[in-house]
Amino acid sequence: MSRTSRGEWAKRVERWRDSGLTAKEFAAETGVNASTLAYWSWRLRASRSKRPLRPTAARSRFVELSAATLPSAAPAMLELLLGEGVRIRVPSGFDEETVARVVRAVGSTR
Repeated sequence: MSRTSRGEWAKRVERWRDSGLTAKEFAAETGVNASTLAYWSWRLRASRSKRPLRPTAARSRFVELSAATLPSAAPAMLELLLGEGVRIRVPSGFDEETVARVVRAVGSTR
């Protein structure tokens, strides 16, 4: 049995949405699994509303921070957004080497 392509699922989901039927009703009429139909509907909708899961080299860059580069009125908490939903929250007065190790560790898992 061959796998159904993303494009075929996109057409199938569009036909389902246009039909006005529930996923279960449409699936029964077309011979597909209702859960799979709902999954593809969610997946296609999510892919239209979000950026790619992996940032490209052109979009991601490393910015070095040190205590000296922060403004004197720095907030009590610094938050680093590294992409893909990764956030690192660092309290003011942070140890630079510890933060650098954390960022390297997160980077090595990608």
